[in-house]
Amino acid sequence: MSLPFNYHHLRYFRAVAREGGLRQAAEKLHVSPPSISAQIKELEESFGEKLFQKKGRANVLTETGQIALRYADEIFSLGEELSNAIQRRPSSEKMRLHVGIADALPKPVTNEILRPIFSADQSIHVICREGKVEDLLAQLATHRLDIVLADEPASSSHGIRVFNHKLGESPVTICAEAKLAKELKRGFPKSLHGAPALLPAESTALRRALENWFREIGVQPRVMADFEDAALMKVVAADGKGFIALPTIVAAEALKRYDLQAIGKTNRCTDQFFAITTERRITHPAVNLITDKARELFAR
Repeated sequence: MSLPFNYHHLRYFRAVAREGGLRQAAEKLHVSPPSISAQIKELEESFGEKLFQKKGRANVLTETGQIALRYADEIFSLGEELSNAIQRRPSSEKMRLHVGIADALPKPVTNEILRPIFSADQSIHVICREGKVEDLLAQLATHRLDIVLADEPASSSHGIRVFNHKLGESPVTICAEAKLAKELKRGFPKSLHGAPALLPAESTALRRALENWFREIGVQPRVMADFEDAALMKVVAADGKGFIALPTIVAAEALKRYDLQAIGKTNRCTDQFFAITTERRITHPAVNLITDKARELFAR
């Protein structure tokens, strides 16, 4: 009959499996390698199975070890969720919200989505991190983030179990510097054929939506440049170098700030926005606030 296992044993086993060896795990946990070895031996005795096998100088997981590691990851992940849930309870201290922001998400849209947090009655301390979606999802999976905001849903190809919550979508407004805008208003959208275009990077969802729309209406703009930095794209557009496409929901602010003019709007090309979490049903109060208010915003 197997003995009940100790969670400290499981923690040491997981550290060895993740760090790649006894020495590395010992350094991370600040204990001696013999101590970890003894703990793993007791865990193996409780299971009645070997968890590691020697291959050269390396410790490699057995089939049982691979199963144990999957469960260990789930167990400690649930432990972190429990800790996070308790820490989020209302208290005299500020609630902390860790937000991941996909670098392709327009900054004005991000500002609109986060606006309710800054005007909330309760005190919320927001920590924002920007980066590539795949990097942010990895941080979300390890509970270093509470939510990721993106312009497209996370796909199963990322290999991380997350849930996509659609916040809404916005039509697209095409705009440019006054002289170019005046030229392109006549015959819009066919007037965009051959016109100089400043477009978001090819990796973005908005770029793909624009290219689909261009094909549908039979136009082929003359692409002058691709931009990962949307602010720089607007500055170049203000210098008359080409037209740009903006989510209509934030176009008015950009037109005013960069002295641009609207050429036309289309509902056949939209920019979508998503909140990505590790929960199917959102429980974090601040995340609930963001998603509820964002859906109201995009529904207007």
